[in-house]
Amino acid sequence: MAEEGGEVESRTGKVEKVMEGVASIALLPCGSISGHFIQLPYSICYGLHGTELECERECSRGEDYRLIKLTITDFNRKKEQALVVECRGHDAARFHSIEHAHGWENDVVGMVEQRDGNNKILVSFACETLKAEKAAEDHIRQFMPKLAGLNAVVNIGQMSITGLDFEAEESELRLDQDV
Repeated sequence: MAEEGGEVESRTGKVEKVMEGVASIALLPCGSISGHFIQLPYSICYGLHGTELECERECSRGEDYRLIKLTITDFNRKKEQALVVECRGHDAARFHSIEHAHGWENDVVGMVEQRDGNNKILVSFACETLKAEKAAEDHIRQFMPKLAGLNAVVNIGQMSITGLDFEAEESELRLDQDV
């Protein structure tokens, strides 16, 4: 996992930032997700939004398997990055990054596979606390009021994100503009 200092060496030998913290995610009946990730110990908040991707399920995957296009938003920089994660579990969800997407549609494969030498973003989340009905609605009213009344369940648990670097994206944009 992470070495001391919140960094890990990738397969390419590049040192990548590892962010660990707690996520609170509302699973909506339509298959979408919405929530936030709090990076600890700095208490930096990132937005999470996901939509289920329409795709054929491989017979070996199981009934609770689905792909989600997950968008992570840095509210301070007003930047976002998207990736595809696999989701297992119905109400108590687990998200993990996908290594490959062979057999899926071309647009899904393109989102999963690494392009242009950019860092691959890796996400891991497992539900530790599940809130439903009144407990979920109370949590949503307090922390995600725009989602109130949508009959969502809430998953709370540890999340880690590796390779997400909005600062590198900004410096690449500045270099492109200087040319």
